[in-house]
Amino acid sequence: MKIRFFFLLSLLISLVPTAPSLAAGERFALVIGNAKYPDADAPLKEPINDARDIADELKRDGFSVEIGENLTGDGMRRAFDKLYGKIKPGSVALVFFSGFGIQSARQSYLLPVDAQIWTESDVRRDGFSLETVLGELNTRGAGVKIALIDASRRNPFERRFRSFSAGLTPVIAPNGTLVMYSAALASVVSDGGGDRSLFVQELLKEIRVPDLMAEETLNRTKMGVTRASRGEQVPWISSSLAEDFSFMPGTAGSRPTTTPPPAPPAAPAVVANNPPPAPPTPPPPPKPADTAAAPAPPAPPAPAPAPAPKPQIEAALPPPPPPPPVKPIDPGPAPSTETGPSAAVLADDPTIKGLTAKIAANPDDVNALYRRGQVYASKGAYNLAIKDFDDTLRINSKDVEALNNRCWTRTVVGDLQGALKDCNEALRLRPNFVDALDSRGLVNLKSGAVKNAIADFDAALKINPRLTSSLYGRGLAKQRNGSAQEGALDIANAKAMDPNIVQEFASYGVR
Repeated sequence: MKIRFFFLLSLLISLVPTAPSLAAGERFALVIGNAKYPDADAPLKEPINDARDIADELKRDGFSVEIGENLTGDGMRRAFDKLYGKIKPGSVALVFFSGFGIQSARQSYLLPVDAQIWTESDVRRDGFSLETVLGELNTRGAGVKIALIDASRRNPFERRFRSFSAGLTPVIAPNGTLVMYSAALASVVSDGGGDRSLFVQELLKEIRVPDLMAEETLNRTKMGVTRASRGEQVPWISSSLAEDFSFMPGTAGSRPTTTPPPAPPAAPAVVANNPPPAPPTPPPPPKPADTAAAPAPPAPPAPAPAPAPKPQIEAALPPPPPPPPVKPIDPGPAPSTETGPSAAVLADDPTIKGLTAKIAANPDDVNALYRRGQVYASKGAYNLAIKDFDDTLRINSKDVEALNNRCWTRTVVGDLQGALKDCNEALRLRPNFVDALDSRGLVNLKSGAVKNAIADFDAALKINPRLTSSLYGRGLAKQRNGSAQEGALDIANAKAMDPNIVQEFASYGVR
């Protein structure tokens, strides 16, 4: 009788519907919010609060969560290694990253706060390939791999026109992977100006809906962001999930913890973070006094402004170099009128066409103006690039990225007086701006002020010893200053790091 009773009981249990999450393995998450990049004008406002909100929610959903804030390269490496070490066959592994990202060689890279990016090799050296991260999680046996990436921001590293591509690129991920970017491929969105991003607010709303499959959660998030931004921001999703997974099993299952979910963010907060279709860009916030802290513990669930991070000693920059002595500069040859293809010739370029449409809709769209200037410069249309940088600076005269890019472009076409003025202003606004030091070194090199060029390149190399353009430029300047042997050594080292550096400088009119 007992045997028959237990048989019937087991049969009844087998007929009960299971929870929608068939991925029954342990849940592990790594959440990173990087806000304090020394190369940026000011800290990003959203990543820290977003990371804390995501971490709190994932804990309620049964994830074992590690959170890192303002992580350096070593810090990110340790955090990923710790995540890899936890994975067991069948585990669910989730990575959330908010900060700066960049694409290179058709891969998307997540950048630590101490990244020194100049060439594509620097991206591969300092960044963390999303494809590599997902591949490692797969190798460790994770059954479900989820990546939520809020890194489609205009960043200070996309500035030298060397194979420049905006935004992030598609991920070639292993089976069982779900990836979401906060914006469309190869596109960027502006910081909303609030304390939390529109993307994360919409994502948290949908995660808190019981019984939704993960793919449906992200699709609803995409629709919410698109609707709230009036089509200005459209997230991108890629899925190869082989099994069902739900962030929050509801009536058919049970939530892994007994803590009730917090209420969705209040409507006013969403409105405050929802950028209007194309507002004029406000002046940048005040520059931070120092860099960010090492990983901090997550904040309580209730939303609150992020506390000021502690100074991070390892990211401190050297004091600004003294300005070179003022002396009359040889203006060099008259600015070139041979400035590459015309606007009509480039009008059908897909990237330029899209940016031009945005500018036509809103002539003060500073992001579109800046990006189109970069694309024009990359195609050799220097006068068109300068005009776009002019318009960018008309809207925001303190945009050091635009000042530096106009300095560089003016140098290439031979407007050395205008270039020097731009670089000096960029360095006045940001004294340790390594790219402006490198650009001013090129100005001085072309004008024959070789001692000033050496001083600028020296200062840039103190900040980033692997800055190939400064190393090569310093070598040329040393040779012209009579130090042939030292110059040859710099040139040889630069060519070993980047075999294309000679051709690159030749395109600037420097041989």
